[in-house]
Amino acid sequence: MLMGNLLFKECSDVRFGTHNVITVTSVFNSEIPSFRDLVLIIYGLNAHFMGGVEDDEHGPPSKRVKASSRELKGVSNGLKEPASYSFSVSMARPLASQGDDEIIGSRGMKKVELVRVMAAALYSLGFNKTGACLEEESGIPFQSPTVGNFIQQILDGNWDGSIASLHKIGAMDESIIKSASFIILQQKFFELLDHEKTMEALKTLRTEISPLSINSNKVRELSFFILSPKFRISRVSDQQMVKPKDRSELLEELQKLFPPTVMIPDRRLLQLFEQALDLQQEACLFHNSDVGETSLFTDHHCGRDQIPSQTIQILKEHQDEVWHLQFSQNGKYLASSSSDNSAIIWEVDLDGKVSLKHRLIGHQKPVSGISWSPDDDQILTCGVEEVVRRWDVTSGECLHVYEKGLLGLISCSWSPDGKCVFSGLTDKSIIMWDLDGKEIECLKGQKIIRISDLQVTSDGKLIISICKETMILLIDRESRSERCIVEEQMIASFTLSRDSKYLLISLVNEELHLWNIESHIRLIAKYKGHKRSRFIVRACFGGLEQAFIASGSEDSQVYIWHRGSGKLIETLGGHSGAVNCISWNPVNPHMLASASDDRSIRIWGLKQLHSKQKGKEKSTSNNGIHYCNGATI
Repeated sequence: MLMGNLLFKECSDVRFGTHNVITVTSVFNSEIPSFRDLVLIIYGLNAHFMGGVEDDEHGPPSKRVKASSRELKGVSNGLKEPASYSFSVSMARPLASQGDDEIIGSRGMKKVELVRVMAAALYSLGFNKTGACLEEESGIPFQSPTVGNFIQQILDGNWDGSIASLHKIGAMDESIIKSASFIILQQKFFELLDHEKTMEALKTLRTEISPLSINSNKVRELSFFILSPKFRISRVSDQQMVKPKDRSELLEELQKLFPPTVMIPDRRLLQLFEQALDLQQEACLFHNSDVGETSLFTDHHCGRDQIPSQTIQILKEHQDEVWHLQFSQNGKYLASSSSDNSAIIWEVDLDGKVSLKHRLIGHQKPVSGISWSPDDDQILTCGVEEVVRRWDVTSGECLHVYEKGLLGLISCSWSPDGKCVFSGLTDKSIIMWDLDGKEIECLKGQKIIRISDLQVTSDGKLIISICKETMILLIDRESRSERCIVEEQMIASFTLSRDSKYLLISLVNEELHLWNIESHIRLIAKYKGHKRSRFIVRACFGGLEQAFIASGSEDSQVYIWHRGSGKLIETLGGHSGAVNCISWNPVNPHMLASASDDRSIRIWGLKQLHSKQKGKEKSTSNNGIHYCNGATI
């Protein structure tokens, strides 16, 4: 039969909806089909995908090639090439005929699972003979013969054989088999296109992929790959679908789809070890260093000397109570503000010593708030119901003063891109300026009260403020929608975690509450022990991966809790007045700063390190490197 310029040996007339489409079985000549021919075929194919098949006529079923028995190269988790195995193509037999239910250890582990995971690890490490010996001695095969045969068929590109083996594996429902078949046949389709076998690719699409009746959008997209070579090229930058995957990558994709009992996840034993180590570190109350070697021979343990609990320096440059302080993001600077109407920028040397860099003079009232720019090159300071000033960190020069008529400013914060400045006003509104002081927008209404806490999330989407005595407001900048955190007690202050997922709220009833604000707002932890009755006392996240919570206290002490467990692990004494604010160096987990009514700032470091450094002319860089499970150098 002649269609366009193609001569077909066999054909059958198949009805798709109201369209007749010729099914190609084989082609005598190798000429490229005309554009018109392909349009007719694709048109009927798309009509079929969109629905309208009302009868049971279909093209002839694709012929399955039965895979012959072969010696397969052992494939660890289906992705490596270790030892050799002899697999048959018979139905998958049980992985162990005896002892499947044998339990070992105190956690109810199945022996057969442990042996299979160990074998997978051995093969992945290249210990092929040892893995084979483990299988032989235990009588527990690493994987069933059918799975091994399936893996080799994928690597060989034996698509019909792999589809046939897929149905023999068992332990998988029909949806998984269909999804896996789609992935395999899509690979076949692209490999045919890659070898310019357009008509065979079309046949695979029509007789094998389409009848699966899943992912119709992808099927239609595949049809356009046949119709237009230009479309194939244009899609490369969008989705890497045109070029066939490496077959080992195909196996990885299939592995994620299969139940782990069928194909053990890659590097499973290593994952289990890493999970065990992570859990030990998370449970360790004093884990505060990622330096040093991790050993499988011993359980993880850190001593109390990991926590900065020794006063290593006292800063006394302020003339009155120190209300606020904050380290820069890069950990190189510390800023403090005081009721003496000034702020100070301190520099942290490489040896951990803190020295005065600039005294910022210009406010006419006590300075209650500080905010570092995202790049740490500039800093904002806010006077009590006064103005916000923007300073250059390098020179100490005041670059701009932000004010709003007769209204006082009570808080300050930066946008994540460093191009805008936010501030709360005494009329309870929130205003946003550009750097030159031009007003960009103003959120009116009861958005803030006279407590100088205002923060913007790291993605710039949320503005967070205290809108009532017991309520925190989260404002979506795009949708203008609002969510609230309602506490039963009056809120004294709050701080946002570095990843903007958590909010730590200090309450007047001497409690700290940790809230998750990422999606559904929920209270996840409470911390108790510090003292607060009259003043605003601030807390902070800190330590390695912000695993600790620290707070000031009116009893002149610093309190530190383990964030995960909520346990109070340290109480630091030394100040002679209320401790108003705490800041933990975000780069050096062994450096902590506290501000007090006694007009001083204390820098805290490691006890063991500080004692070793006494009498030395030079200190260790970055306040020393402290090893977990070991010593300090």
